[in-house]
Amino acid sequence: MEWESKVNQHSLTALSVHLIGRSPMSNTLMLVCHEARRAVPSARYVSISMPKGRRLTSSVLSDEKLQEIDRAQHASDDGPCVAAYRTGETVFLPSTCGSGPYPEFRSAAFRHGVLSVLSLPMHPGGDVLGALNLYAESEHAFTITDIESGEVFAAQAGVLVANAQAYWEAQSLAEHLAQAMASRAEIEQAKGIIMSATGLSPDEAFDQLREQSQHENVKVREIAAEIVRRAQRARRS
Repeated sequence: MEWESKVNQHSLTALSVHLIGRSPMSNTLMLVCHEARRAVPSARYVSISMPKGRRLTSSVLSDEKLQEIDRAQHASDDGPCVAAYRTGETVFLPSTCGSGPYPEFRSAAFRHGVLSVLSLPMHPGGDVLGALNLYAESEHAFTITDIESGEVFAAQAGVLVANAQAYWEAQSLAEHLAQAMASRAEIEQAKGIIMSATGLSPDEAFDQLREQSQHENVKVREIAAEIVRRAQRARRS
């Protein structure tokens, strides 16, 4: 669509060319915040809310003043970003002035000069990953075009965030597996050293490692690594 190409082209391109493995997850989220303001110029501030345990939390903020605003809806479990995350639907709050839904959030937003809010779910064709929150300093700041372009941007941002999460989870798993394999190798080496020195069986050697671990309140792999280091030093000397 013509409006999509005009409003989102540069921001969507910035997301599509972002190299996930070159920077931490926090940098990816900051990029989304930065480009969201370009995609929807009516937005003065941007935050991203994502689940941590049972509640949402602010994963990234474009301005520290949003800390209290987002905390109000996360703590009360009631606000535009909470609704967008739970329903998977866009939530537009034209004005935070006066009474209405989300009273605690409205009060915090109004105190900080945020007078209208647009919360957009990020779901790349599956589960909702979080909510992209756009804040403006005037009432009724977001037009129909802003909302439409924001939804297109949020969908693309959801794809990027999902890919980034998958990448870093895979990296973390690979690191844990590598550490586990290294620890297992050291434990086996330590068992061999103990067996050679004492004549114990493999199970008895491991029991000795475990008993020493409990006595010294140190992990078995650390005990094993120290035994291996001592044996290596002894061979060199």
